[in-house]
Amino acid sequence: MIIDSLKNLKNYESVNPLFSKVVEFLNGHDLNLLEVGKHEIVGKDLFVNIQMAKGRTPDEAVIETHDKMIDIQIPLSASETFGYTPREALPKATYNAEKDITKIPELAAESYITCQPGMMAIFFPQDGHAPCIAGVPEIKKAIFKVKA
Repeated sequence: MIIDSLKNLKNYESVNPLFSKVVEFLNGHDLNLLEVGKHEIVGKDLFVNIQMAKGRTPDEAVIETHDKMIDIQIPLSASETFGYTPREALPKATYNAEKDITKIPELAAESYITCQPGMMAIFFPQDGHAPCIAGVPEIKKAIFKVKA
């Protein structure tokens, strides 16, 4: 997991070859002006989902993991808290290969971090994360999905 200012994403380009494409996309687009929905950048290997997500309490948030994709989650309209538990500490659960997601409901995260607009949280396949914890009913956010 990486938590940092979005302006520092360029410092992580060596982590994954597609991160440089994310930086290029961000330099050419204002995430706040993109329509809600999926925007392909490099086919199925790199895209961004702009969404209006329901704000949740820590008890309502569901921990998830992904096997094939890295998430770069960016809150746009309000601060967002993420629950975090290392994958190795999570119980076994059913993996949905079509959606590349494993959900672990009714389990509290081990720790929590909060990102303000202008920040990012990068979650790798080894990172269990519970997104959308927010003190508002709805949060606009961007989620870059990057092939791991």
